[in-house]
Amino acid sequence: MNELKAIVSNIQSVDSLNIIQFDYAGIILTMMGLELPNIKIGSKVILSAKPTHIAIAKDFNGNISLSNIIKAKIKELNNGKLLSSIVLKVKEQITMQSIITYNSSKRMNLKVADEVAMLIKASDLFIKEVL
Repeated sequence: MNELKAIVSNIQSVDSLNIIQFDYAGIILTMMGLELPNIKIGSKVILSAKPTHIAIAKDFNGNISLSNIIKAKIKELNNGKLLSSIVLKVKEQITMQSIITYNSSKRMNLKVADEVAMLIKASDLFIKEVL
């Protein structure tokens, strides 16, 4: 879970800082990192993010500093006493998981089939594998 197959579309580097852009099924994703794995423009990769690093927004329509905003639909919602595990469907085939606090889930009145935005900071996205 939490794997997106993408293609490297742009690389910007200054000293040891790298900003890498990826094309995931027409969605541009951005990763920030200090180490540049053995990739170049056109490389195929598997991207990932920890479930605790994926925020959820409902009815979001503003500007935000987070680079990665992916529309998704809630497939499963499991509320515990402190945390909620949310399984999300992206592009009708990819499944991602987010873990947020139970209080946030209740405050946002999240339900199965809700359309939400997954928010991932560029520094929280990482290359899991170079294909």
